[in-house]
Amino acid sequence: MDAYRYRIRSLLKEDLDAVLLFNGSEESSNFLYMTGFTSGVFEGTPLLLLRDRMVIFSSVLEYSIAVEQASMRGNMKVERVTSRTGLVSKIRKFTYGKRVGFDGDYLPFGTYMHLKALAKAKALVNISDRFHMLRGIKDETEIRYIKEAVHIVKSAFSGIPTYFRAGMSEKELSARFNYLMEQAGADAQSFKTIVCFGKNSAMPHHSPDSTRLRENSLVLIDAGAKYRNYCSDMTRTFIYKPDKGSAKYRRMADIYNTVKMAQEKALEGARPGIEGSSVHKIAQDYIDRAHKGVYKGRFIHSLGHSIGIDVHDDNKIGFSPSVSVKLKEGMVISDEPGIYIDGFGGVRLEDDVLIKKDGAVFL
Repeated sequence: MDAYRYRIRSLLKEDLDAVLLFNGSEESSNFLYMTGFTSGVFEGTPLLLLRDRMVIFSSVLEYSIAVEQASMRGNMKVERVTSRTGLVSKIRKFTYGKRVGFDGDYLPFGTYMHLKALAKAKALVNISDRFHMLRGIKDETEIRYIKEAVHIVKSAFSGIPTYFRAGMSEKELSARFNYLMEQAGADAQSFKTIVCFGKNSAMPHHSPDSTRLRENSLVLIDAGAKYRNYCSDMTRTFIYKPDKGSAKYRRMADIYNTVKMAQEKALEGARPGIEGSSVHKIAQDYIDRAHKGVYKGRFIHSLGHSIGIDVHDDNKIGFSPSVSVKLKEGMVISDEPGIYIDGFGGVRLEDDVLIKKDGAVFL
């Protein structure tokens, strides 16, 4: 059974006749998850999942590109829609008087009301939890795509230090990094690239601005690439032209080494069967106790989040104090401890982790 047929059966189970999804004005990740489409916009396009096939109801605008991509899926049919009346007729043929699932997490209320009127179903059932369960565990193809997205960012990190120069702005370096990712094969950015110089690195979600790079200062870059819809999310921290004899350098290096050790200890502790919160606690405790507690309270965010089609793929999975879900083989989660000191700077290191049968590895 191929991956798409398995996904359909897992969503329908025994209690549903169909699932009806809508791609919104912004691409729905579940629409991409079920179609695998990597091209086209498909704004407002319905996708119907039946036991033996998928049906996508495409406008004339997207019809040719839908047919081209659907030809690679043996169980997908494309229906051309030229009017709302025609769309209603085509969908109700499959949904009238039936039990139909929908994705409540990605469906605005107005679209839900539209779906309700359109389907005329016997019952509409929110199956968001089924999507969460499916997407939380990555199959071999998904892992391969995420690995490639990771490889792209690693390539950019390898090349970016050659572009560091005193006086350049954060915006300049961000643009250069994005270009390097595209050169390495990125389809898009997973999110807006974060570049922080000096004191700005103490702000985890700082947006690149006109701040200029100075010698013996921190350079933090947090970036991700998309490859065939799948994301990576990685962070590296550099010290530009370090003055190794200075107290400032020694402090920066000490923070870096502490964060690096916390990341490695968290990786060693991650394995199937334990709660994600336990992995966060490993990193948190190490940072809080390091050097007699000098960095206690300086790790100010969760250790990691699930990664997939969305860069934050599922808020129920991750290395977070609030996550009680137990880790399972096939989960992909970021491992990103950090130490942040206002007025001085911060260090974050982030890699994407695959949970395996007997432990965890960096991708």
